[in-house]
Amino acid sequence: MTQPWTDPQIVDEILAECETWAVVGLSTNAERAAFRVAQTLQKHGKRIVPVHPRAETVHGEQGYAKLSDIPFPVDCVDVFVRSELAGAVADEAVAIGAKAVWFQLGILDEDAYNRTTATGTVMVMDRCAAVELSRRDGKNGRSS
Repeated sequence: MTQPWTDPQIVDEILAECETWAVVGLSTNAERAAFRVAQTLQKHGKRIVPVHPRAETVHGEQGYAKLSDIPFPVDCVDVFVRSELAGAVADEAVAIGAKAVWFQLGILDEDAYNRTTATGTVMVMDRCAAVELSRRDGKNGRSS
């Protein structure tokens, strides 16, 4: 059975409609999944915003220490932190007015999902945005 947080329609909606993605946990460490996923988002025309305590510039984009430091609207908050920390990030995403929250593969917090979606914010958990973008490319006959 498909969980509500993996709903393919919501996944497609977020990927199609969200242009500015704050990537929480993104640093200059090329070995980390966040680095590669952010790169893929950029290749698909998305603006990425690194969010990491060191506020590093990554992939040519200015970084910020926390979501509330970003001085412009964010469409989607893509979360690359441990599950036990992810719920607080989802709450911050709602607080800054993000349209969507995306928890990467292996990140699950049902309470955070319930709190986030109760505000009208759409949310996906336990999915990789880069993988999902590649799947959409395949459906649309595009190559990445």
